[in-house]
Amino acid sequence: MVASKETQVYRKDVDKLSIPEREEFLKPYLPQSLPSNTKPLKSQPIRHFLKAQLHLLAFTLMHALFSLYIRFRQAYHIVLDRVFAILYYHHRAPELIKQDIQALTKLPQHLSVILDLKEEEQGFAGLEKLLDDVAEISAWCAGAGIPMLSVYERTGPEPPPHPYLENPWADSTTHRAVASKLHAYFGRNVPSLEIQAPHVPSFQDGEDPGQSLSSAAEDGRSTLVDLTKTLTEMSQRSKLSANDISLDLIDAEISESVMAEPDLLILFGPYIQLQGYPPWQIRLTEIYNAQDNNGVGYQVFLRALHNFAKAQMKFGR
Repeated sequence: MVASKETQVYRKDVDKLSIPEREEFLKPYLPQSLPSNTKPLKSQPIRHFLKAQLHLLAFTLMHALFSLYIRFRQAYHIVLDRVFAILYYHHRAPELIKQDIQALTKLPQHLSVILDLKEEEQGFAGLEKLLDDVAEISAWCAGAGIPMLSVYERTGPEPPPHPYLENPWADSTTHRAVASKLHAYFGRNVPSLEIQAPHVPSFQDGEDPGQSLSSAAEDGRSTLVDLTKTLTEMSQRSKLSANDISLDLIDAEISESVMAEPDLLILFGPYIQLQGYPPWQIRLTEIYNAQDNNGVGYQVFLRALHNFAKAQMKFGR
């Protein structure tokens, strides 16, 4: 073996060296030792204690300033909401709603909202409150002249909490709740209405009705996955050419199966949380969020319309 022969020659050469020569040979490869007059560092508990207290003081000041900012911001928004509630309130009169928006230069043709069924409100009572919010927003849209409203709730349709109770998310139940609210706003001149949901037959009342759509998280990404699988199978079976698959085709299929792209999306929660909202439908949507808000309110709805009227839509090439 060449390696073993070289090792034996190296060991013979090393054996010929004396101990001082071996030390000189290894000295460049050894770490540098500290000078003999160097003293070890002494522990400084007072300095470490003062440094820790300084860091604690800085953290406490930052936390206090941020807490004050949050408190003042919440107080400001509460006062602003009360002022808007006094100056602008619908009083269940469509004429007042039209008066509040008459100065706006444009209105969304398709308005979408995200509602949240909280964990502490699970059950039939929570679903009734959710339906009441849907009915209120539908009445506001009808009074403002917005022809289409889509409502997104993450959990979607659920079975009723009692076997003898009807599912509150059923189209007929939703229609009754919205129709009752519209009757309270419009009296005898109730506008026509159409209730739709993906994969569920629609419920229509009257000719040329306004539309109200409902969707859930399962109608978002899963729809894209199903559409991708369908287009792939059709392409493999030579029923559809790859060149025929375009953005217009995907947009048409998703708009038909779920819903079209809304012009304005309103979040009634304090944070911007889309909660699995269908991603394809919000590519060019104006999103409005009211800070420190924890419920559906006419003031938030009105401010969102004013914000949309001032927004400039700049579409790139």
